[in-house]
Amino acid sequence: MRSHFCATVTEELIGSTLTLCGWVHRRRDHGGVIFIDLRDRSGLVQVVYDPDTAEAFATAEQVRSEYVLRTTGRVRARPEGTLNPELPTGTIEVLGESLEILNPSLPPPFLPDDADVGEETRLRYRYIDLRSRKMFERIEMRSRITRAMREFLDARDFLDIETPMLTKATPEGARDYLVPSRTQPGNFFALPQSPQLFKQLLMMAGFERYYQIVRCFRDEDLRADRQPEFTQLDIETSFLDLDGITDLMESLIRHVFKGVLGVELPDPFPRMRWEEAMRRFGSDRPDLRNPLELVDIGDLVQETGFKVFAAPAADPQGRVAALRLPGGGRLTRSAIDEYTRFVANYGAKGLAWIKVNEKAKGIEGLQSPIVKFLSETAVQGILERTNADDGDLIFFGADRAKVVNDSLGALRTVLARDSNLIEEGWRILWVVGFPMFEYDPIEGRHSASHHPFTAPDSDDVATIEAADPTLESLSYDMVLNGSEIGGGSVRIHRREIQQAVFRVLRIDPEEAQERFGFLLDALGFGCPPHGGIAFGLDRLAMLMTGSASIRDVIAFPKTQTAGDPLTGAPAPANARQLRELGIRILRSEKDAKGDGGD
Repeated sequence: MRSHFCATVTEELIGSTLTLCGWVHRRRDHGGVIFIDLRDRSGLVQVVYDPDTAEAFATAEQVRSEYVLRTTGRVRARPEGTLNPELPTGTIEVLGESLEILNPSLPPPFLPDDADVGEETRLRYRYIDLRSRKMFERIEMRSRITRAMREFLDARDFLDIETPMLTKATPEGARDYLVPSRTQPGNFFALPQSPQLFKQLLMMAGFERYYQIVRCFRDEDLRADRQPEFTQLDIETSFLDLDGITDLMESLIRHVFKGVLGVELPDPFPRMRWEEAMRRFGSDRPDLRNPLELVDIGDLVQETGFKVFAAPAADPQGRVAALRLPGGGRLTRSAIDEYTRFVANYGAKGLAWIKVNEKAKGIEGLQSPIVKFLSETAVQGILERTNADDGDLIFFGADRAKVVNDSLGALRTVLARDSNLIEEGWRILWVVGFPMFEYDPIEGRHSASHHPFTAPDSDDVATIEAADPTLESLSYDMVLNGSEIGGGSVRIHRREIQQAVFRVLRIDPEEAQERFGFLLDALGFGCPPHGGIAFGLDRLAMLMTGSASIRDVIAFPKTQTAGDPLTGAPAPANARQLRELGIRILRSEKDAKGDGGD
């Protein structure tokens, strides 16, 4: 139907007659001459209609925004004074000779490049939103990212293998989406939170190198970088150790960044141990573009009479840390109060602070509601350890280590953002050396830091069952600009090790057999050493396109309430569908007791 895409019309085609198709991006009537900016996926070109071509001009008078057109015309140079350097086609225009309306459009609720449109409206009319240049470029870049991933893995003999969408619930740490079975009433499939067990079974089956760009599902609360259905690049390999897997995955991400953005990432990626990341940044996904760091000061305040600091400093599970904001002395008390309310969201009971007005005067040169409770020695130690100078502001966290890490880690991020301290560029690293288990004192039980199939850094069953806090897992996270873009581990490949881990997690043999019997059986039939990783494709595309939300790189995303304004999903099922599935809707307590109707 056409000879060229709109944005491919260049000065080299001046004098040529060609045919274009697209949407009316903008129409302007300038006193007897009609200008139409015609848009297709490649971009825009200006088409001009004048009364000399009466039939085409009469049709051009009818068109409006978002009409779909087919036009034939001759390319010519734009007159002097009408050039548009903002457009690749800004030096030429097409003199329209014929024009066909392929489809008219109702008045659109918004134009594709309108900036002030609410997200609910954008998602309700997503097909219009996706016509914008910005959205096209994001989705197009996502396509190039997946193409580069496939190129890399295919060239290294990885096999693209699909795994089931209808499966059995597995412990991935989030709520499953359940699908009722019509053929087996009362039973349910679960949509996979990840292909974790299946990709391990593929290694046991001898495929050795697997990958899949796969949809995953988690019924959990949403946020800017989370959706109920999401996409990951899932990878598993046999006969590679931790260093072999991470080296290969570094090469993959370097290939993607070089091919898509022309960016050279470091070789090798820096590595940081989990313990160091938590100590310096309060987070296991530190943004290294942010220069702010946490500093431990527990030893400086343990002997003071200030119990807010002294008690957690003396507690083996506690932490007292300081966070210096250079030039933060400019902050008003109301701004500090706002940050105090912010850290409360992370469990902090308050936010102590000290403004350094004149460091040389010691305590007398400081402004703070807590400084009167601290000794001169403690204050001097804090100033030296934080490298504080005149005009700086020091924030403090004192509580259980998790609360301090969570609250000051989050505060570190927001302070750097508000103070424009984030550096430009890409900072990537591996975080390794995670604890094998996490202990919840409230629940009185251990959980797996990653998942229960992660291998511990020990083959000794007694050491594993002791759940020593120093026991590490053979796991690794890839972190880019403060976001985890990939996480994985070496897997357990021996049955007795897997059973020992289950015992620590209080998964008894009967439950283990019921939930994971097929995996335990497979471990007994010659399972190779193996490991893998999953990359969050949505999150990686969000970062690489500079988007604020993963919804901006997903063609048809859900809202923060897991709804789809475009299709109206989720929606009620009709009575016939429910009867076929053997599902009865209880509308009252009376119904639940069997005394009411359907």
